[in-house]
Formats: sequence, C-alpha cells, structure tokens
Amino acid sequence: MISMLVLASKSPRRREILREAGIPFTIRTVEIPEIRRQGEDAGEYVRRLAREKAHAVPAAAGEVILAADTVVVVDGEILEKPAGNADAARMLRRLSGRRHAVLTGICLRKGDAVISDCATTMVAFARLSEEEIAAYVSSGEPADKAGAYGIQGLASKFVEALEGCYFNVVGLPVSLVYKHLRSLGIDG
Repeated sequence: MISMLVLASKSPRRREILREAGIPFTIRTVEIPEIRRQGEDAGEYVRRLAREKAHAVPAAAGEVILAADTVVVVDGEILEKPAGNADAARMLRRLSGRRHAVLTGICLRKGDAVISDCATTMVAFARLSEEEIAAYVSSGEPADKAGAYGIQGLASKFVEALEGCYFNVVGLPVSLVYKHLRSLGIDG
C-alpha cells in the first residue's frame, strides 16, 4: 500500500516547503492549545506540541501524519507568535544585534510508529533601529510568525549569519522530515 503524507498544519510556509521539495501531501488540521508547561524547555515544548497535533489528526490506514511547531529562543526567552504589533516590536528589539535559536519540533505518525525530533538553527540578526522595527511591524509580516519575523521575506535583510537548516527557520526542517519519511519507507 502506498502511503500518503498528511500535513497537520495550516502554515502556508510548510506547504510551500513540501511542494518545492516535491513531496506530495494533503492537509488535515485540528486546533490544539499551545501552552507551555511549567519548567518545559523549548525543545521539549515544540516536540510535545508536534506530537499532540500529530495524534489529534485522524489517519486512515497507510497515511503518515506530519505535524510541526516552531519557536524562537533568545537569551533563554521563548518567543512564539506575537500577540499584536507592540509584542512584535518588543520581540524584534530582543533579537536586534543578537544571535538566537530557532527550534522546530516535528512528529511523524504512521499507525503505531511515531517519530519525534527537533531541529535547531542559529541565526544572527543585525542591530535594528527603531525606524526599521516600526517599518517591519507595519508591513504586517511579523503577525503569524514565531519570533515576529519571516526569514524568507522582508526580514531577510536583517539576517547576518545562519548556522543550520534555513528551512527550519522558515518553519519546517525538510531534510530532517525527509530522512524520517525514508525510515518509514516513504520516498517523497
């Protein structure tokens, strides 16, 4: 039986990454609360959310469910999606002139087989002026992105260096996903 990949995400960026990589998929999502538990570190948090999403989506025989969750960590603070423009500006001030980590937890579920993993990419941001922060926030781009920026968009000019998977920063470490799909016997 040929397996079908089901992406358990509404993210247009994750869809685009899979499409560009030539990995066929369908989309099926459910809402789960994204609340960090007391004492839970960033890696545990994104892996747990990915697992919860993967288990919440119903799967037919032969389907592989893929779920993911991404956060940004700067100086020990976990930055998720901003609550509004003021929060986005606060996050960008925290990232300005600093290195930060982007963590994406993934979970693949096929029948009883579950693979959970996490990718980390280090990103160095240029120092940003208040005018640059205000202009970027007013673009609307930070609204639905962990850490209030999209590396693939207007914020690309703020990135001075990157160590690790670029696609992880966009929202899906596609090479890690592909490695695990192959271990499940699926060639994208």
